Amino acid sequence: MSPPEPKHTQNCMRFFSLNTSPTVFFPLFRPATSPFQLVTAWRTSSSHFIPNHLSPRALSSSNSCFPLTKSPPIKRTFTHFLFIQIFSVTMAASASIYYLLTLLLLCAIPFTFSELVKEQPLVLKYHNGPLLKGKITVNLIWYGKFSPTQRSIIVDFINSLSSAVKPKIPSASFWWKTTEKYKSGSSTLVVGKQILLENYPLGKTLKNPHLPALAGKFNGVGTVSVILTAKDVAVDGFCMRCGTHGSNRVGRVRGTFIWVGNSETQCPGQCAWPFHQPIYGPQTPPLVAPNGDVGIDGMIITLATLLANTVTNPFNNGYFQGPADAPLEAVSACTGIFGTGSYPGYPGKLLVEKSTRASYNANGVNGRKYLLPAMWDPQTSRCKTLV
Repeated sequence: MSPPEPKHTQNCMRFFSLNTSPTVFFPLFRPATSPFQLVTAWRTSSSHFIPNHLSPRALSSSNSCFPLTKSPPIKRTFTHFLFIQIFSVTMAASASIYYLLTLLLLCAIPFTFSELVKEQPLVLKYHNGPLLKGKITVNLIWYGKFSPTQRSIIVDFINSLSSAVKPKIPSASFWWKTTEKYKSGSSTLVVGKQILLENYPLGKTLKNPHLPALAGKFNGVGTVSVILTAKDVAVDGFCMRCGTHGSNRVGRVRGTFIWVGNSETQCPGQCAWPFHQPIYGPQTPPLVAPNGDVGIDGMIITLATLLANTVTNPFNNGYFQGPADAPLEAVSACTGIFGTGSYPGYPGKLLVEKSTRASYNANGVNGRKYLLPAMWDPQTSRCKTLV
């Protein structure tokens, strides 16, 4: 698919992170209700045209073209201020129009992108901890009911990451090779044991302590336990994270685990985008899922993210940026980027299967196709895409 906006508009739109609700923009430009208030508001208004609260951390989880530093002040004229007031009053009737016109106004104001801030490389610091390298056994815990087809899609994906057979380019294995650029060499994934828990032994609502407890069924050096929950299983904080990774200790052995949930019936707009209409932001048409299953294809994106994050930061002292309890990691630092030219609401330029019109960017084993997110490349300090 082609980007619907010209380049100068993309820069403007990318500044406004769409990982936060559009209502965050309402306080930006308060309309004056009298000439006196208009003059007073102008005299007392900040010299920063773009509020600071939108600049550093508010944009960090999106495909923002701005680094995590304070934005420089952008001077505005009284004409700009009047425009803002007029548009603010107009928007009292419609929040959606207000959001659109605010973006158009910012794009129309004659400043260049370089006047805002220069794009800087993204840096994930290495904190001198151990990484998962060498042969890594991935054990799967299927919690709830998954069809054989659904299970095969996920197993094929994991096998695709370290496949000895070279599939078509671009490939999932080539995507995974970026992890070799992190310290200590390559990480080879091998599917190990699988457990089917179709009778919901802990119920259909899981609390956070249940996750390491389930992961404890498999534990050992060089292993990752992956808990996959079915679409009818609720997990604490599901829609806020879609999945997570962590570590647990059984005796003297410290293992790692991943949880990924099927969001098909819970919050697909958050966890299965771009295969589902987003909850907020530009309502662009959803892409066709490459394996014909929105929930499972959404799980692949989350699983890919967490596998890369786990091998590069297994114990919260590997590669990451920010606080250890809420880090930006190898792939989570590149949220929303799937192809070149991406910006919030647009995943980027992707490949399209002619027969199904499905969008993808990676080929896997057994003729599978997947959509994989960008991964941070330590050699270039930038988010690397396959296409």
